[in-house]
Amino acid sequence: MAVPARIAIVDDHELIALAVRGLVDASEHLVFERHVASVADLVRPMPDADLVLLDLNLRDGSSPSENVEAVRSWGAEVLVLTSAENPYLVRDASRTAALGIVRKAAPSPVLLGAIEQAARGEMVATSEWASALDTDPLLKAAPLTSREREVLSAYASGLGAKEVGERLFVSENTVLDHLKRIRSVYQQLGRPAATKIDLYQRSVEDGLIPAPIRD
Repeated sequence: MAVPARIAIVDDHELIALAVRGLVDASEHLVFERHVASVADLVRPMPDADLVLLDLNLRDGSSPSENVEAVRSWGAEVLVLTSAENPYLVRDASRTAALGIVRKAAPSPVLLGAIEQAARGEMVATSEWASALDTDPLLKAAPLTSREREVLSAYASGLGAKEVGERLFVSENTVLDHLKRIRSVYQQLGRPAATKIDLYQRSVEDGLIPAPIRD
């Protein structure tokens, strides 16, 4: 690249941002612009970055998909950095127009190579991204119907069968019938879901509801 690509970092962990900045500063193909803690802090009237290194799990309540869309609308490409957070967030990011998802703990040459590749506008294929795509129930034929996913998401989130029915405008018996089939499907897959706790765990595993937030 004749002109170094301008890099901005969005991460609310100062030490992580400093470490990533060190890689950027070490490359003749990249130039560091700034570090901010949120996408809201990043966006200015005139874009001053070509590529944004976006933390997957910001603590401001924003989602990866919201953040990627905001950054791209602002005028920059996005490379998502992850610390191996829950699959819900990784899958959310995998459905966006980000150029890739890279583990922060990857060896420095690998991480720097991914940043330089994204700075050239190239897609960055990684095992994290491939795994998210391979296991995402929304990106391939799923064993549950759309209605069953809705029922399971609501039920596993803490609602009772009657409350789920009211939310989805169906009877409680219909909800119970859906739950019976959902349990049967998971049983056939070798992933028992006899209890509500089991259903909650299956929902998290399949990216239907967010995993608990860890500080």
